[in-house]
Amino acid sequence: MSSDVTEPIAIARETRTPSTAAPSNYLLERFVNTPLHAVGGFFEMCVDTFKATFKSPFQWREFFLMAWFVVRVSLVPTLLVSVPFTVLVVFTLNILLVEFGAADLSGAGAALGAVTQIGPLVTVLIVAGAGATALCADLGARTIREEIDAMRVLGIDPIHRLVVPRVLASTVVALLLNGLVVTIGLVGGFSFSVFIQNVTPGSYASSLTLVTGLPEIVISEVKAALFGLVAGLVACYRGLTVKGGPKSVGDGVNETVVYSFMALFAINVVVTAVGVKFGTGH
Repeated sequence: MSSDVTEPIAIARETRTPSTAAPSNYLLERFVNTPLHAVGGFFEMCVDTFKATFKSPFQWREFFLMAWFVVRVSLVPTLLVSVPFTVLVVFTLNILLVEFGAADLSGAGAALGAVTQIGPLVTVLIVAGAGATALCADLGARTIREEIDAMRVLGIDPIHRLVVPRVLASTVVALLLNGLVVTIGLVGGFSFSVFIQNVTPGSYASSLTLVTGLPEIVISEVKAALFGLVAGLVACYRGLTVKGGPKSVGDGVNETVVYSFMALFAINVVVTAVGVKFGTGH
């Protein structure tokens, strides 16, 4: 009789043990193993991309096609975003300078804002929001159609054939976009200062290089290059690792925007700190 009673109790204990261990295993897999695996896969792809960059032959045709592709999706948003940023920063700064009686220094403020902040910031928004998402969608569509697997079967390295041209194209386009935004910022600042706030053209032009010199320009271009490089790497990684159907491509595009913004703003903070330490103002 006692053995009949103890057997159900033992069975209940055995069945209860896996159910209590299952949530902990799920949480460990969900919040520790999966993110670490993704980060490791991303850095592995970064190393493979760096190695494949120096392999020959370089895919020049793919590079120019992707560069033009990124320009097409990024040029109009760049123009539309850079003008309001220029108006906001320059107009607000000039109001402050007029209150202090230093309106002749509006060129210095416009140059400092456009070169060190407006240009890189708009580049972040456009590269991550338009260029990187387009690259991710392109590679994600190829992945779910099993084109990437077919390339591997044929002995073609997708990193060398597809990722390297896209990453370099994103980097070059980011450099060009940064120069375009800086130019728009300086021209817009001149227009608002001279024609609206009655600043003399000579004083605006003479104060452009007061606190902005070659170090700020170099740091701004370094920022843009890093932005384009990181955004291209994130977009290519998410595009190559999508699983499932079209919904996974959309999820990958959304994640590309979030991850790119997080990485690019962190880079912006670090490089800006370096620029403040070693810039012309210092």
